Amino acid sequence: METNTRKFKRARNGRIIFTKEMKKDYTILVPDMLPIHFEILKYVFVNEGYKMELLRTAKPEIKQLGLRYVHNDTCYPALLVIGQFLDALESGKYDVDKTALMIMQSGGGCRASNYIHLLRRALEKAGYSQVPVISFNLSGMEYNGGFVMTIPIIRRCAAGVIYGDLLMLLSNQTRAYEINKGDTTAQISRWVHEITDQFQAGKGFSFKEMTENFDRILASFASIPMNKVAKVKVGIVGEIYVKYASFANNNLEEFLAEQGCEVMVPGLLGFLMFKVDARIQDVKIYGGSKVKKFVATTLLNYFKKVEKAFMECVDRYPVFTQLSAYEDTKPLVEGLISVGNRMGEGWFLPAEMIELVKHGYSNIVCTQPFGCLPTHVCGKGMVHKIKEMYPKANIVPIDYDPGATRVNQENRIKLMLSVAREAMEGV
Repeated sequence: METNTRKFKRARNGRIIFTKEMKKDYTILVPDMLPIHFEILKYVFVNEGYKMELLRTAKPEIKQLGLRYVHNDTCYPALLVIGQFLDALESGKYDVDKTALMIMQSGGGCRASNYIHLLRRALEKAGYSQVPVISFNLSGMEYNGGFVMTIPIIRRCAAGVIYGDLLMLLSNQTRAYEINKGDTTAQISRWVHEITDQFQAGKGFSFKEMTENFDRILASFASIPMNKVAKVKVGIVGEIYVKYASFANNNLEEFLAEQGCEVMVPGLLGFLMFKVDARIQDVKIYGGSKVKKFVATTLLNYFKKVEKAFMECVDRYPVFTQLSAYEDTKPLVEGLISVGNRMGEGWFLPAEMIELVKHGYSNIVCTQPFGCLPTHVCGKGMVHKIKEMYPKANIVPIDYDPGATRVNQENRIKLMLSVAREAMEGV
C-alpha cells in the first residue's frame, strides 16, 4: 500500500504520473490481446529502455476477481483486463512498489475510454493505490513524463503491427491445410524471433527493410506443404478486444479450427487507420486543432504507404487471400451506415463483414461484449440489412459476458456452421 513516506508526482486529478525516474526501474505490465503482434511490439519499447511484460494469464478466477472490484454491468473487456492486472499484483511475482500498469484508451464514445478510471478505482479498493497507470493513446489524453509516444516510436509500432498482421494472415491460411502439423507454428516462432532480434538491433523498421522482410516471410509460408481440401471459411469481427483476445472469446479461433474451418481475422492496421482517420474527419466537420489534423494526416498517409507495400507483396503469392485496403472499405457501407458513425468500431465493423463476404468468407462470427451499445448498433444491428444486400452472408452475433456459458456460445456457432456446410454441399 501507498504510505505517507512515499512521494509521487501527481496530476491535477490526483493520479500518479509515471515519471522518467520510474522508467529506470519500474516493470510495466500490459494485458495481451494479440500474442504475435504484442510480442513483437514489446521490443519497440524494450529498445527505448522500458521494462515491459505481457500478461498471458487466463485463469477462470480472473473473471471473479474482476467482478469483485468492477460492477457487473461494466464492459466485459474492462472486467477481464482489470481482473488480470489485479491477479498479477496479487501473485507475488512483482514488486508492487516498482510496478506500473498500461492500458489502451481510445478517447471516443466507447466505454473503453473509461477503463483507466475504473482500473484506478479498483487499485485503490484492492490496496494498490501506489501503482501508476499509464494511458496508451495517440490523442494526448494524459501526460506521463516517463512514457512519451514520439513519432519514431509510433512508426516503429506501425512496423510491429504490420508484421503481426502478415503473420496472422498467413498462419490462418496455412495452419488449416498444413500436411505436417506444426509447420505453421514453427514459422511463426521463427519470424517472431527474427523480427524481434532485428528490432533489438535497431533494424527492420525502415520501409526498405520491411518490404524485404514481407517477401521473405511470404516465401517461407508459401513453402509449407499444404493439402487444399474444401473447408468452411469463417471470418471473425466485432469489438476489438473480444475479437482478438482468446481469453475474452473463449479460444474462438481454436474452436473453429477444431470444427475443421479456415479462419480469417482482419488485421489491426485497418482499425488503427479507421481511428486516425476519425480524428481527421472530426476536425473537418467540427473544427479543431490544425496541428492535430496535420499529424493525423501524416500518420494516415504513412499507414497507407505501408499498407500498399504489404498488399503488393501478398499479391505476388496467389496462394494467399487478403482483404481490401482501408480506403476501399468506405464505399462498401454506402446506403447502410454513415462513415460519420465512429463510436467503438463504428462503420468499420459492418465494412469488415461485407469485405469478408466479398472475399469468400461469408460465414461470420460477430463477437461483442454483452451491453456494448456501439457493437450492438454497428454489428448486430447491421446483420439483417447485410443479409439483404448479400444473400450468401451467414452471420451469427455472439455475446460474451461473465454470465454467458461457453456451451451456449459454441452451440450457436455450430448451428451457423451447419448452415455453412449445407450451402457447401449444395454448390
